[in-house]
Amino acid sequence: MDISSTAEFAARPDHVYAMMIDRDYLGQVCVASHASAYDVSVTGANTKTSRTMAAPAAAAKFTGPDLTVVEEVAWGPDEADGTRVGTMRLTVPGQPVAMNGTMTISPGGPGTVLDLKGQLKVSVPLFGRKIEESAAPAVMAGFMTHRTVGAAWLGG
Repeated sequence: MDISSTAEFAARPDHVYAMMIDRDYLGQVCVASHASAYDVSVTGANTKTSRTMAAPAAAAKFTGPDLTVVEEVAWGPDEADGTRVGTMRLTVPGQPVAMNGTMTISPGGPGTVLDLKGQLKVSVPLFGRKIEESAAPAVMAGFMTHRTVGAAWLGG
């Protein structure tokens, strides 16, 4: 299932990139997503968050009451205009769920646009598509947490 979303920030692309690789910022995103436990690591241009959260009601019968979501982003170099693309992978350990895609930071909107594009796949015979449809809003909500926390982080 295709996933696509956009967040805009009133800051330059280099400031948004610095935010996206800041361990404290990523920790705030985890807290704002109501994680009961989380871990954040940043190594150069690579980030990894692991968040344990309550499972969405539609998924809980398959996953149990909680699930852990691991998000890894490997950011590439910036282009002349400040655009930067990160290869993103989201997994749920122990579950047949994965999302592969990109996050792109580029000039636009009030300063910078952060675009998410990806393919969410649930590998469960017969029910995979239905689970993807129920999981997609949770993935989108998780991404939109970046918009809320990022606006506060960047001061507006």
